[in-house]
Amino acid sequence: MIPNRKSAPEIIDAVNLQLELKPYESFTLDNGVPVYTVNGGEQEVLMIELVFFAGNWYEEKNIVAATTNYMLKNGTKQKNAFAINEHFEFYGAYLNRSCYNETATLTLHCLNKHLTELLPAVAEVLTESIFPEEELVIYKQNQKQRLEINLKKCDFIANRLIDEYVYGLHHPYGKYTSTVDYEELQRADLVDFYKRMYTDGKCILFAAGKLPADLGDQLNKVFGQLPLNRNSLADVQYNLDPAITKKNHIINDPEGVQGAIRIARPFPNRHHPDFSKVQFLNNIFGGFFGSRLMTNIREDKGYTYGIHSHLQNHIHTSAWVVSTEAGRDVCEATVEEVYKEMAVLCKEPVGEEELDLVRNYMIGSLIGDLDGPFQVIARWKNYILNGVTDAYFYSSVETVKTVTAEELRALAQKYLDPMAFYELVVV
Repeated sequence: MIPNRKSAPEIIDAVNLQLELKPYESFTLDNGVPVYTVNGGEQEVLMIELVFFAGNWYEEKNIVAATTNYMLKNGTKQKNAFAINEHFEFYGAYLNRSCYNETATLTLHCLNKHLTELLPAVAEVLTESIFPEEELVIYKQNQKQRLEINLKKCDFIANRLIDEYVYGLHHPYGKYTSTVDYEELQRADLVDFYKRMYTDGKCILFAAGKLPADLGDQLNKVFGQLPLNRNSLADVQYNLDPAITKKNHIINDPEGVQGAIRIARPFPNRHHPDFSKVQFLNNIFGGFFGSRLMTNIREDKGYTYGIHSHLQNHIHTSAWVVSTEAGRDVCEATVEEVYKEMAVLCKEPVGEEELDLVRNYMIGSLIGDLDGPFQVIARWKNYILNGVTDAYFYSSVETVKTVTAEELRALAQKYLDPMAFYELVVV
């Protein structure tokens, strides 16, 4: 049916839409690896992502996890780094790797017709990587040079230190890298971590896109015969060791004209009953372009190009963080305005117009986040790794639609206490 272009379509508030999270399908490979899939899309493309519990949470020596993950593609028993990359590029595919706090990933994007040629190459990386000494030397040299450059940047220093203040330097969320770490890193460290956490390690597999009918057979043939899941996942626990001093002012560049500001407090993870409602409160405070922090500090005062607040997406515990960069001469004034906005949220209930704005923004953003199989599987991956189900999704949507101004004010009074926040200014 051809739409009538002479009349405007009916405008429907996003908050009135009924959202549905497309369910995944799952099965298990012969070696016990669980597989979660979302089939959809019009294009003949797909994504295969292998998630390993090989983040820095599980390393015994600093930067081993990140370095091992990075060097997976830098040489196997059969191919050097150039040949590995050339193989994937020949088929127009991308093999990316990323390392996070708890997990590390190896992600393949490709045309589904080339899957049979590419999956064995991915398996080769997981079982036959050799971490050539010459490649490690180059990596360490490049990383030290990059670190030396970054240490001159105020925002880089601020990001490192605020996590240390909140979690402690020896906690995986709070530790950071030094040149000494690179100098002490040995190839044997990578080989051992690779064997334990990748070749024999705990793995979860996610797939999305226009999936071939025999995907399960293909995955089982290539990955189901590997020694994955041979090692049980260690129950590693860390104690928080937050800083005692709450306010810190650091001079990093005496000639710099801009400073980096971080204001943060510890916060529970997404299993806490307040988490979803505080996400709504955070959006009012500083979570999107129309937030109060942006309106005041960017639009009204002109102190910064942008200011943002967010809840960190960590599995074990989290933090509520405000971050911005401002002119050196207005850093202190910017900090004062942040606390003023906290005080207003504690004293005055949010008006209905602003509530409706944020409700529609959050529901609209959620609709965009569910647009396509890659986005849907990314949300499912986040839920599965955090140990929640689709009930969390529907509960969060209901919270967005129904949370009241009085509930938000009570939460602001509970959590937006300036005395609970660490304050850092790096100039």
